[in-house]
Order: sequence, then structure tokens, then C-alpha cells
Amino acid sequence: MKRWLAILFLLAVVLAGVILATRRPGPPEIPFAKVKRERLVSSLATNGKVEPLESSTVRSERDGVLEKVMVSRGESVSAGQVLATLDAREARSELAAAESRVAAAQAELANFERGGRSVELAEIDGSIARFEVDRRKTMRDLETSRRLVEKKAAPASEAQDLEDRLAKINVEIDALARKRKSLAPETDRAAAQARLADARAAVELARKRIDLATIRTPLAGVVFNLPVRPGSFVHAGDLIAEIGRLERLKVIVYVDEPELGRIRAGLPVKVTWDAAPSQTWTGVVDKLPTQVVALGTRQVGEVITLVENPERDLPPGANINAEIQTDVVENALTVPKEALRREGGDFGVFVAGGGKLAWRKVRVGASSATRAAILEGLSEGDAVALPVETDVKPGMEVKAVFP
Repeated sequence: MKRWLAILFLLAVVLAGVILATRRPGPPEIPFAKVKRERLVSSLATNGKVEPLESSTVRSERDGVLEKVMVSRGESVSAGQVLATLDAREARSELAAAESRVAAAQAELANFERGGRSVELAEIDGSIARFEVDRRKTMRDLETSRRLVEKKAAPASEAQDLEDRLAKINVEIDALARKRKSLAPETDRAAAQARLADARAAVELARKRIDLATIRTPLAGVVFNLPVRPGSFVHAGDLIAEIGRLERLKVIVYVDEPELGRIRAGLPVKVTWDAAPSQTWTGVVDKLPTQVVALGTRQVGEVITLVENPERDLPPGANINAEIQTDVVENALTVPKEALRREGGDFGVFVAGGGKLAWRKVRVGASSATRAAILEGLSEGDAVALPVETDVKPGMEVKAVFP
């Protein structure tokens, strides 16, 4: 009995193997998609960089140590607002010294205007006045003596003594006049005027240095770059801050040379930023490129777009993704872009007919990131094969599977 059961089991195994060996495999499953009509938005996806539409670069106008930084990155500022100050203690000391020199030079010139130093002048003027009184008296006495000598009423020696006295008085008065003049020589006056001019120039220079120590913004906007910190030393020309108006941005979009013919002013633009994937900014194409430039291995035109940024949350310098809407086709007959294949330079698709694949040449129109418009070759409701790893060819039996 056991022997017969073993024989029957062996026969069953042999029969199953024969059936499996002679059984014909079914056709492979291929995913298909229906051709449908829809509104097709044709777009061009690329990348770009954000810049402020209007901005100002604020630089230090002199060397110095930053004493204070009054603003922070991202802060809104008004035109003329102080951004930072440099240490101006040395300049203020120079100003005080220069103002002292101005006062001294002015006092010296005032002496010259009066003819000399007041005390010495008073002494000289007093002496001259006394000699003038003595001279007038001597002159009267001399006239009287001369009349008496003529009348033989006085000796000639008396008149001679008075003449000698008068001559001596005149010599004294001349000497005092020369001394008075020597207190304010023209050469000294010129030197004093030069000293005053130098002191005033030093005052202006010190004031300018103090004024340059206060760094202001010429533009109202947002501080989007602030590379300095208090206590750091800056040279004339060093960057202090960049200020921009960020409610509207200039976004430079890099468009590959073959695609430039699709771009025109006024086309809508959508911008996304990897750092804020849930947000989208919109704008329009403003200016077309004037030249094609190298960007890495690409040849691109720099298309200028204007993008609205009402919340000021898209920062200048950001590397963004851009999508330019180049065309809109209403009621377009569309297929997934991955269904399109190239054969001999022509576009075509595989369609299902009687359970077998058939090649269908098509004419392609506008396309979006995922779908392409078909101008000729297909009808609404047709099914087109999607890519698979299996090598497919016309006439191949397949089982259509629709996602």
C-alpha cells in the first residue's frame, strides 16, 4: 500500500512539472495613462538669485575704531539715521587745541589792529604826550627868546639853548614813534594772519573728522547686511552696512540659451526658496538679457524679474528656484511628458490596440513641468504607455494597467 502511494505521489509531481513546463506565460503588465483635455500652463523651471530692487552700500569714510553699532540686521531704518559711530576722542582733542590756537591768533591780530600791546602802547603814548607838551612850551619860549635877542634884551646863548632843547625833544618823539611802530611790524602781522588761517583749517579738519565718525544711511529701508561689530577697527572704504527696500525684489533668473526665445517681458514668475519650502513669491519678467554669459557649464541669459515680497521674508542673496509661465493653452489635449519617446528625431507614443503595443507618431506643442500638449496624432480617451524597465516594441502583447 505504501508502495502504491509513493508511485502516485511521484506521478503527480511529474504531471505538475510537465504542466508548468508547457504553460505559456501571460503578457507583461504595462502602466498606461489616458489622454485628456485640460488647461495646460507651459512653464520653464530654472534657478536664480535675489537682489534688492533699490539698495545703498554704506562705507566708512575714515579709519577708526567702531565705538557703537546702533542697528541690527533685519532692522528697518529711515534716511539719515545713525548706523554706527567711530571713536572720536582724538578728533575732539584736536578740535579743542585748534580752537585755542584760533583764539590766540585772533588776540594777537587784535593787538596789531590796535597798533601793538596795550600796556606798552599806553606807556609810549603817555611819553609822547608829555614830550609834545614840553615841545610846545619850548617852542613858545624859543620864540620869546628870539624876540628878546633881536631887541638885545637877552643873550643869544639863551635862544641857542632852547633850540638845542627843542631838537632833543624832537629826537625823543621820533624815537618813541619808531618804537610804537615796531610793536606791530607788517611781517609779524602777516605771520599772525597765517597762524590764524592754519588754526582755522585745523578746526575745520577736526570737525570733519568728528562728523565722519557718525555713519548714517542715505536710504530708508532694511539692514540686510551688517558685517561689523563694536570694537572692531575699520579702514576708510570698509563696508559698514547694506540697506535695501525689500518689499519688492529684483530676482535674476538664469535661463539657458536655447530657452531664451520663450521669454518675453510681462510673463508671470513664481519663486520658491529651499529654506522656506512652504512659501511662494510671485512676480513678472521685467527685462530680457542683453548678452549670454557662462554660468558654470551652462550658457545663460540673465533675465531680470520683479518679485513682490510684502512680508520681507525673502532675503537678498538667497539662491532661489524660479518658474516662468511662458504660455497657457485652454482645453489642450495632454499626455504625461514621460510617455513621449523619440524615434528617428520624431516624437511618438505607444498606444494599446487589441492587447498589443502600437507606435503612434505625434506632434507636440506647449508643455508644463509634467504634461505635454499633443497637436496631432492622438484623441481624447486614447491610452498611452508609461515608461517601464522592460524593453518594449511595436506588436508586443501587453496587459494595460491604469494607476
